[in-house]
Amino acid sequence: MLKLFWIVCVVSLLIAVAAAGKDYYDILTVPRDASKAQIKKAYKKLSKIYHPDKNPGDQGAKDKFVELSDAYAVLTDDDKRRIYDQYGEEGLNQQNGGGGGFHNPFDIFQQFFGGGGNGRQQERRGPDMNLEIDVTLEELYHGKSVNVEVSKQVVCDHCFGTGAENSEDVVTCSTCHGKGYQVFEMQLGPHMVQQFQQQCDQCRGKGKVIRHVCTVCQGNKVRRGNELYTINIDKGMKDGEVITLEREADEYPEEVIPGDIHFIIKAQPHRRFERRGDHLRIQETINLYEALAGFEHNIEQLDGRNITLKRSGVTQYGLVEKVAGEGMPIDHGSKAGDLYVEYKVIFPTHVDKEIIQGT
Repeated sequence: MLKLFWIVCVVSLLIAVAAAGKDYYDILTVPRDASKAQIKKAYKKLSKIYHPDKNPGDQGAKDKFVELSDAYAVLTDDDKRRIYDQYGEEGLNQQNGGGGGFHNPFDIFQQFFGGGGNGRQQERRGPDMNLEIDVTLEELYHGKSVNVEVSKQVVCDHCFGTGAENSEDVVTCSTCHGKGYQVFEMQLGPHMVQQFQQQCDQCRGKGKVIRHVCTVCQGNKVRRGNELYTINIDKGMKDGEVITLEREADEYPEEVIPGDIHFIIKAQPHRRFERRGDHLRIQETINLYEALAGFEHNIEQLDGRNITLKRSGVTQYGLVEKVAGEGMPIDHGSKAGDLYVEYKVIFPTHVDKEIIQGT
């Protein structure tokens, strides 16, 4: 009885230790039997939401970002995950390196989205996507956030890239016994036998086979899906400029890094203004009397303000006047280019004889 008592105490202690600390599965909102693909997808989504750069001054978001990084580092490492499942966060802290194994949570984010580190640069990479965004000159003047829906290949959210209907449907290949290859012998001559390896035809070198394929993706592991992105167009951006979302192109179920999506700014022609670099040009028509005696005109700027053009005396046909600071925004609107106004004189279709004789 005493021995049984101590066994119960030890088991209770282990359960209490495992229950203590943070629930990494809950932090990433994944089940305890989640696959690595499912964990990566959850981290990818949540880390972008809680990244400190998107939440300046929000300590709660920063703490959440750190928790996500710790959870991702543990649950994608087979040894750490096994210890965590048995003994919880305290069990990890007993090991060298602590819970997450990363001194800086931005290291994981950089490796996941920006490449580099721990050999990730050697992984295969999918192709980039180039998409044009039609933008008006007014939108480039003001700056704007636009929602863009992108059709792309995504990892199946039913099987999480396994291709199987359930996790129990992924079993060890009975042909190669999980090795991924088969060993054959070839008789070369008397007492001469050569062994060689060949990829298993049954599992195609995976070591695993699927008994029942996923009913959503039909075992393809991926499907077509639409994802909505919010693209921030800064004030003063130019035609042809590129906004890049790293690792947001087609997704893959295995160790293939998604390529980048490049959103290319396509500026639409304006009915009155012409853009030249950071400057704007416009043509303003005046009649002959105004060209000789002077005038005062108002033109509407791209933000709806009126700009007053006022001249006295003679205005030559084709004269270009500079209006300082009324061009396109520069450096997110901290300064601006100039507006150049070219005057076109409209001559009368006829002149009375009295006027000619009077001159």
